[in-house]
Amino acid sequence: MKYINANEILPDSLIQELQKYVQAGYIYIPAKDQQHKSWGELTGYRKELEKRNQAIKTKYRKGCSVESLAEHYNLSLSAIKKIIYAY
Repeated sequence: MKYINANEILPDSLIQELQKYVQAGYIYIPAKDQQHKSWGELTGYRKELEKRNQAIKTKYRKGCSVESLAEHYNLSLSAIKKIIYAY
């Protein structure tokens, strides 16, 4: 998450009101429900993991062992098994 200086985006009157509650701190402002993004959606990391997991499943079906997949992807045996056996 990237932090934005309030002085850059908010009017002075709103900043003064916020300073009544917090000064020199961080405030998380959640997105509206309809604008909320799923984990990894903004960065693309979720798609990267899906692509990696599909490659793991494909290699397993072609005969790669769980142990070799774990070593290649630097994951535990149980993590590889969860990926392989997930529906």
